[in-house]
Amino acid sequence: MPGERPTAAFVLSLIGGILILLGSIVTAIFAGIFGGAMMIVPFLGGLGALVIAMGILGIIFGIIILIGAIMVNSSNPSRVRTGSIIVLVFSILSLLSGGGFIVGFILALIGSILGLVWKPYEEKGRLPPPPPPP
Repeated sequence: MPGERPTAAFVLSLIGGILILLGSIVTAIFAGIFGGAMMIVPFLGGLGALVIAMGILGIIFGIIILIGAIMVNSSNPSRVRTGSIIVLVFSILSLLSGGGFIVGFILALIGSILGLVWKPYEEKGRLPPPPPPP
């Protein structure tokens, strides 16, 4: 089929990316509120800044995962593979910021693996390629 796409890989990667983005936004908001309060206490100022940085980093990872999921929604196998690799790498990195309540990480990971193993449907009327010469 000419318009075939890896729908399951796209949907799982997209939902995982959205959850990672939402989880990182929640982390960044709470880190902004409580991180500012932690900076008042001596020796905890760096910890508050670290949590804020992790939230912002998670937001960036979530956006990149969404871009990769959009690339997976293609009928071009090379774009699907590239998008799947992007989703795989950044879903693993999203664990640094909470991984989208962990569910987002798992969904994005499964979606990226489905995208990597996806092969377009081959028409039955075609002849198989000839074997290599001996």
